[in-house]
Amino acid sequence: MKKNIAILMGGYSSEFEISIQSGNVVYKHLDPEKYVAYRIHITTDGWYYVDDRDQKHPIDKNDFSLSLNGSKIIFDAAFNIIHGTPGEDGLIQAYFELIGIPQTACDFYPAALTFNKRDCISALKPYGIPTATNYFLNKGDKIDSNEILDTVGLPCFVKANKAGSSYGVSKVKTEAELLPAIDLAYKEDDEIIIESFLSGTEVSVGVITYKGKDTVLPITEIVSENEFFDYEAKYLGKSQEITPARLSEKDMKKVQDLALRVYQILKMKGFSRSEYIFHNGEPHFIEMNTTPGFSEASILPQQVLAAGISIKDLLTNTIEEAIQ
Repeated sequence: MKKNIAILMGGYSSEFEISIQSGNVVYKHLDPEKYVAYRIHITTDGWYYVDDRDQKHPIDKNDFSLSLNGSKIIFDAAFNIIHGTPGEDGLIQAYFELIGIPQTACDFYPAALTFNKRDCISALKPYGIPTATNYFLNKGDKIDSNEILDTVGLPCFVKANKAGSSYGVSKVKTEAELLPAIDLAYKEDDEIIIESFLSGTEVSVGVITYKGKDTVLPITEIVSENEFFDYEAKYLGKSQEITPARLSEKDMKKVQDLALRVYQILKMKGFSRSEYIFHNGEPHFIEMNTTPGFSEASILPQQVLAAGISIKDLLTNTIEEAIQ
């Protein structure tokens, strides 16, 4: 008997449209012989099943059920492809754990931890994971430009602490650019992380649970036409994404081992994508994505195909792992 799968997409953040694109790719590739797929839009106005005629049907949040044509549909699992809140920060994970429906992303606490860049870095440091030098600000804090720049130097990056797709991120090259960058970051979040500039090759590493084993996918090298891997570089073609990355065997093994260790320290499940920069010859952790982009332009699908895994097989595996 086919299983009913809710594909969760949308969300409450600036990444709404990107998540819709990712969700539609999952919908397109889900095995129709095994699953009945339902596109569920999670929006600030409500949660809806959107049918193939773009008609909306409300979801009952009490038990995450759907009434359709006089029948009540119960879901066997939820495929979580929401970028940002509430799908990547632990909120939706906690909800599904409470009502007893399996979902494909990591559990609620690892999601909340990794979505908070500052907390994630703080959790990894005792394990000796290399990161940039950083400085934290909360909205309302006194801003001491001299203290910030004495700590992180120039150039530096100013980032919204809990945001994805490079929203609220600026590369700051002069002291005059610092305050406008902080103002921009505060538009996305009331917490900020300011990081020292790491110079070197940037790579993106997918790690997935596949057939019961934590598996590192072929690594992607990021060559941005812009100052950094920003929104335009990620989604509007302003970058080269080279898979496999042009790394020596030694460097390849370094970052593979580090990415696998980070995945396991943070108790990830399903699929993830983490970012690293080789600074002074060593990979430094930047951030973890627990529901990484899955649109046609996204990195993780490229890595999956390079590993010889079909998108359909990956999705099937991810759902069955979650149910088991």
